[in-house]
Amino acid sequence: MNGLILLTLDLGTITGWALRDREGQISHGYTSFRPQRFEGGGMRYLRFKRWLTEIKGIAGDIHALYFEEVRRHVGVDAAHVYGGLMATLTAWCEHHNIPYQSVPVGTIKKHATGKGNAGKNEVIAAMQAKGHPVTDNNEADALALLHWAVQLQGDGQ
Repeated sequence: MNGLILLTLDLGTITGWALRDREGQISHGYTSFRPQRFEGGGMRYLRFKRWLTEIKGIAGDIHALYFEEVRRHVGVDAAHVYGGLMATLTAWCEHHNIPYQSVPVGTIKKHATGKGNAGKNEVIAAMQAKGHPVTDNNEADALALLHWAVQLQGDGQ
């Protein structure tokens, strides 16, 4: 299934992302959706939706989107942010007819490091070993998820 454009996300106030284009080239990074001064509570989600649309415009299309499925959050605020981003993401995917799937954190970590309970630094090191110059754990998680998704799609790598 060569040529599939895949986007993976580690949702949060700092959202990590990884994108594989039609040629198999991988780009990645992270972006902040911190609330800005004098901004209403819903603006974070509108900015996230606008950002998704920009990524889709740059990619030309997205054939599948995967995101990290978090079941346990450090605090109530983190859970609320994750839920809001997930709702925005899934509605956006439905609107654009993009298939999406959540993937448990342990599945991603096990694929990347061999350990389902690997720490942040271990995932970063695993992605660096694959040649990705990452220093942010959110970006590393999105990359690890991308490598999992590529294997799932049958593209090797």
